[in-house]
Amino acid sequence: MSGIRIRYLSFFFGLISILSLLNVAFSSQLNLYLNLNTYYISFISSIIIGVTFYYFEKIKSKVTIFDKILTVFSGYLILPIILCLPFYFSIYDLTFLNAYFESVSGFTSTGFTIFENIKYIDQSLILWRSTIQWVGGLYFLFSIIYLIDIYDENFKKSLTNYLSFSSSEVLKQSFKIFLLYSGLTLFIFIVLNFLSVRYFNSLNLAFTIISSGGFLPTNNLSDILKNDTQIVIFSLLLLFSYFSIFFIYNLFFIRKKNINFFYEDVHLIFYYLIIVSIFFIFFSYQNDFSKILLSISSSMSNVGFSLNFDQSNFNFIYLILVIIGGSFFSTSSGLRLIKVYSLFKYSINQILSFSRPKNIFMNKLIFTKINFDFSEINKYFLTIIIFVISLFTLTILLSLSQLEFESAFKLSILTIMNTVNSSAYGLSDFDFNNLNIFTKNCLILFMIIGRIELLTILIIIKNFLFKD
Repeated sequence: MSGIRIRYLSFFFGLISILSLLNVAFSSQLNLYLNLNTYYISFISSIIIGVTFYYFEKIKSKVTIFDKILTVFSGYLILPIILCLPFYFSIYDLTFLNAYFESVSGFTSTGFTIFENIKYIDQSLILWRSTIQWVGGLYFLFSIIYLIDIYDENFKKSLTNYLSFSSSEVLKQSFKIFLLYSGLTLFIFIVLNFLSVRYFNSLNLAFTIISSGGFLPTNNLSDILKNDTQIVIFSLLLLFSYFSIFFIYNLFFIRKKNINFFYEDVHLIFYYLIIVSIFFIFFSYQNDFSKILLSISSSMSNVGFSLNFDQSNFNFIYLILVIIGGSFFSTSSGLRLIKVYSLFKYSINQILSFSRPKNIFMNKLIFTKINFDFSEINKYFLTIIIFVISLFTLTILLSLSQLEFESAFKLSILTIMNTVNSSAYGLSDFDFNNLNIFTKNCLILFMIIGRIELLTILIIIKNFLFKD
């Protein structure tokens, strides 16, 4: 484990042990004894590994950015091994690969599942699936802070006025994230209860929404949301994983309002309103706009939920929304709107500079005084290139597994963008359980690649191929 900061991972093993005990308490309270022993196994395993990682790491004076990236990547491989134990030792006779696939899917907030009928699963195991998503969303947000050095100054300024991220500043921001993440989860749970959604479903959906995950506590969302009021409010709740985790905090608690704290979310608000307005004006004639609104919100937040109705005409549009994604400091995936917009504006300015060489074109983000420099544009361009390469690589690999090209292409987008398959993308009935070993391993790898931000893949490759 040379270079891996195992003490960083020890916190999450400790968190898994606590959540394992909570599942033990839940199972005991409701007399759900079928899989009770499996949570003891995950508790003992996680606490032993967590303590070992914390006390036996050799302190390294200087931690490189590669060490940090390798740590985060290793976490996505190692932590799901413990998280998959309740699946593997359950009464459902899952192979280790299927159990690991399910846990990676949850931990990366993707939502692909090997279970064909959720209503036959033990309630404690359903809660465990949702818990995995919640931990995975928190791990992703912590990892952004941990890897903050590879991102530009504007992203740092949206967190704090300090340009340098010392260890104390990292701890401060991580603690703030934990409180906000937990508080928003509780808020979503309370709102869902006010909507007359039963407690168990509300809890699972709260874990899923805040983490931008895709696991449902039932087979279909239509079994939970019965009327338009529930659908509309649920659609708005999905936006908690679309906007920055710090948005509400900065809105209410920052006294001296600075556009640096809001610039990305301001763009996201206008983007969301424009998309919703276009759909409302041109596609609301079927009197089911509430269902369309849910698919829009779900796609933009990379959750992927939809209700059961024909949306084949919008499949491509929803996939585009998935690719663009939401805020950088949210739990959603995607290329990120602000990157796509910055790259588009910079490209247009470059084209216009040839036709109007005497004019001066400012690379300034609208609604702000923030300029983006050429070095950041290069990073954004690389992100697009890596996404295209990853997309076609996975599409080819899935096609070799005898999947139709259209299904392989759609599934590749959803995998890299960590978005669950649903009727919004024409893949609601996709069977993950019967995929061959090669295909499952490909999906596992690319779910992780999509979660660690595509640009970091280049840094890992560079370190191995071009060592000093």
